[in-house]
Amino acid sequence: MNPFLPLAISLALLAGCKDDPATAIPDAVTLNADAAGHYCQMNILEHDGPKAQVHLAGYLEPLWFSQVRDGLVYLKSPEQTAEILVLYVNDMGAAKSWSEPGENNWINAKDALYVVNSDAKGGMGAPELVPFGTRDTAQEFITQHGGSIMTLDQIPAEMVLAPIDFTLTQPELPDDNS
Repeated sequence: MNPFLPLAISLALLAGCKDDPATAIPDAVTLNADAAGHYCQMNILEHDGPKAQVHLAGYLEPLWFSQVRDGLVYLKSPEQTAEILVLYVNDMGAAKSWSEPGENNWINAKDALYVVNSDAKGGMGAPELVPFGTRDTAQEFITQHGGSIMTLDQIPAEMVLAPIDFTLTQPELPDDNS
């Protein structure tokens, strides 16, 4: 028996593990009418603003999120235990409009610049963290909507996990004493 055969077999097995499709980084999926929000189970095309998709190890399809904030909640949640391969977000600098964020203009969430604390509300009505592929397009958005720029690593978990104050403005009612 060749003394190098066990070594060759071991190296071949290790090389095969490196290209495991269950942990390879998948490409972004085209946004389509079948995409339902992970938390709300609603068709996400019915909601304005940027979207997110999370790809998990061992799953063929991504989890969809009606707004980027929800994708970041999933990412930063201490209860989340699945292996996240990649999180993609819409590049709003490449979007046609707020109501048409794009079907294929996805960027890796790690590469995005986020405008936080602007007046933008996402598809579910919560304050949105608006992703951009370039600092210039993020700065243009800030000029119109306020806010500041953060990277994914700079966004604290508390920013997306804290309760949201959905203060409703009540209409003025006539005084009963008149």
